[in-house]
Amino acid sequence: MAEKTLLQQIREKELLLNIKIEDTRREAEEIIISARKKAEEMIANSEKEGKAAALEYYEREKERINKEIEQLKNQGDLKVISVKEKGERNIKPATEKIVKIVSME
Repeated sequence: MAEKTLLQQIREKELLLNIKIEDTRREAEEIIISARKKAEEMIANSEKEGKAAALEYYEREKERINKEIEQLKNQGDLKVISVKEKGERNIKPATEKIVKIVSME
């Protein structure tokens, strides 16, 4: 009776296989959970890096535009000065012309 019957041996093997299948299933679930966690971390890091890069680009472009605005303001100021000086130079000749025209009437 010490020797097991063929049916008992088959049942024992089935039990061992079921245990291995359950262990493998549990291990696969852990791998899937770990992979999902890593994927979420990668997505979070990518979003964080993307936001940082976008902010850096925004600040750089904002600075460039502000410099361009300042340059355009300076050019406008120079034009105003130039027109004012030209106008002031023409005041005397214009006044003389006006006086001539009015006095001829």
